Amino acid sequence: MIVFPILIFISVTLGLVGLFFWLTPTRTSQRLQAIAQPAEKSEWMETVVGIVSPFAKLSTPTGNWETSPLRVKFINAGIRRNDARLIYFGLKTLLPLLFAGIAYFGLRSGAHTDNNLTFLLYLMSAALIGCYLPNAFLHWMAKTRKREIFENFPDAADLMLVCVEAGLGLDAALTKVADEIRIKSVALAEEIHLTNLEMRAGGTREKSLRNLALRTGVEEIGTFATMLTQADKFGTSIGESLRVFSDDLRYKRQIRAEETAARIPTKLLFPLVVCIFPAIIMVIMGPAVIQLLRTVLPMMSGTAT
Repeated sequence: MIVFPILIFISVTLGLVGLFFWLTPTRTSQRLQAIAQPAEKSEWMETVVGIVSPFAKLSTPTGNWETSPLRVKFINAGIRRNDARLIYFGLKTLLPLLFAGIAYFGLRSGAHTDNNLTFLLYLMSAALIGCYLPNAFLHWMAKTRKREIFENFPDAADLMLVCVEAGLGLDAALTKVADEIRIKSVALAEEIHLTNLEMRAGGTREKSLRNLALRTGVEEIGTFATMLTQADKFGTSIGESLRVFSDDLRYKRQIRAEETAARIPTKLLFPLVVCIFPAIIMVIMGPAVIQLLRTVLPMMSGTAT
């Protein structure tokens, strides 16, 4: 009698394990997928660009794109495609029309067209949401990427300190950090790798580090670039400068983690009050209210008679 449930348990467990290994790609398939993914993504992006590019001309501002602040936001978000602005401004043209059309048909079907001014206000609000949706998405991407770089940059600074104290030069240390930090943060590794390529192409170290701070948009990396530039100019020890800087970075990361933890009680207040507190009140006060009603109602009915 016990053997049959054990066999069922073993069969189900082996089946789940087999399903897990079947759904989880191997290292070879991951590398093949990574090689094949850019072509599929490029083909898909080309289709999107072909659809929205005629509409992008209606909202694309005139001016030099290379010095535009919007281009810096795209770089901070990790978007370096030349046709990204066409998609951005094309969506800023199409989404207001799409959202306004959805709101129009939704309000018409709901018979909310008694007041023309209110109806027009709803349409304008939907169009504004569609217009600013690409801005919000771009801001979210840039904020997420900056946070990832900031949280992983202290580890990169510690690794750079180890490399410098082991006898490597700063350029070789940056190359080593770019190779090792890729396991934890691909965005930071890409930015450091671009800095290495820029220095190999003949750019000065100061300009390359300034461009690194501009591409990432992280204030601490700007401080890092200034620190290394001053250490190089005045001949101070880069190892000691990196040690002090990495300690400061870890302290800032700790402070930011403590601030995030301090916000948790405030964020939990609304779900506690709306969802959990009423249920607790019903569990605690429910039996008392039922008992009170069973006692008071017969007395009231007897008094009334």
